[in-house]
Amino acid sequence: MDSSDVLDACTGFDWDDCNVEKNWELHRVAFWESEACFFNRPLVVSADHKHATAERCYRTLGQADAGRYLFISFTVRNSLIRVISARDMTRREVRAYERSKA
Repeated sequence: MDSSDVLDACTGFDWDDCNVEKNWELHRVAFWESEACFFNRPLVVSADHKHATAERCYRTLGQADAGRYLFISFTVRNSLIRVISARDMTRREVRAYERSKA
């Protein structure tokens, strides 16, 4: 399955309370900002082979509804997106994301 197609069969989100708290405490990213990125375009998705262990991991570059640029790592479990980490994009990631708009 292509990385960009991984989200086609997803039906929602599966949130781990610890990850919700961690993303807020470390990066000030609320769970609803992370969710919004998956509905806004463009959304740049790629496989994360470096961090994959027993399950496939992915990373995405996207924008929350208020325009915040976010980098999100996630996996898919039982057709649900499970966000592992969410943070602001680096300058390099912003440039890559902006190029995807062209």
